[in-house]
Amino acid sequence: MILAIPSPLGVVLGIATAATYGFIAAMASRLTRQTTQAVLGLAWLLHALALAWGLIGHVPRFGFAPALSVTAWLVLTVYAVESRLFPQLAVRRVLAGLGAAVVLLAVLFPGTPLHVAASPWLPLHLALGIASYGLFGAAVVHAWLITRAEKQIRLAAGPQTGVPLLTLERLTFRFVTAGFVLLSATLLAGVLFGETLYGQAGRSWKWDHKAVFSVLAWIAFAVLLTGRARFGWRGRTARRVLYAGAALLLLAYVGSRFVLEVLLHRAP
Repeated sequence: MILAIPSPLGVVLGIATAATYGFIAAMASRLTRQTTQAVLGLAWLLHALALAWGLIGHVPRFGFAPALSVTAWLVLTVYAVESRLFPQLAVRRVLAGLGAAVVLLAVLFPGTPLHVAASPWLPLHLALGIASYGLFGAAVVHAWLITRAEKQIRLAAGPQTGVPLLTLERLTFRFVTAGFVLLSATLLAGVLFGETLYGQAGRSWKWDHKAVFSVLAWIAFAVLLTGRARFGWRGRTARRVLYAGAALLLLAYVGSRFVLEVLLHRAP
């Protein structure tokens, strides 16, 4: 591994966050809902502190693992808001396990230092891209909840989510729409202001792996939203297109950075 280990404070925050998430994942069935929510809130706060330290600490870093960590934190933020509206949502254990895994991954692979010549607008550009990751991640979680609820119905059992399927479906497409808007803005900024953002000559738009997968993901989500609007796509067809678009988007940044940082041992 060529990446430097993060600061001791970053390691402590990461391990504390992962341990708190792990406690929820292991003990959620034995804890009351109020206790679980309180511990999950503590884990969410520790996660936010760990992310903030990684991005604005002594040596700001970013990479594939921090991108996954931010995405998981955003999904958990969405869940925290939704759980107030729909207390029946029962995905705390799954999300806690996901949070523990990505936080530990970010401790092991903290990323590379951000370029000193980069534009002050670069963090906003990155934030738009990662926010779209989070929104699409929330859409994928809701699509999985729909699949699980449909399976429970076929088995003549009540849906475990306790939320009507039509409500879950509407929420899924709202997240897809919002994520599509942010992804479009991110791609447009990269096309128009790439060289300015990175503060390096030759960093304007180019058709590398990240760009190709990003555009393919954008096309997949555009097809999904068009199919929904014009042909009423729903159910398995819509979910398959959503999963395909999410996989392409994951390959775009996280996949390309993973190859560069871990497999090729090279800074982007």
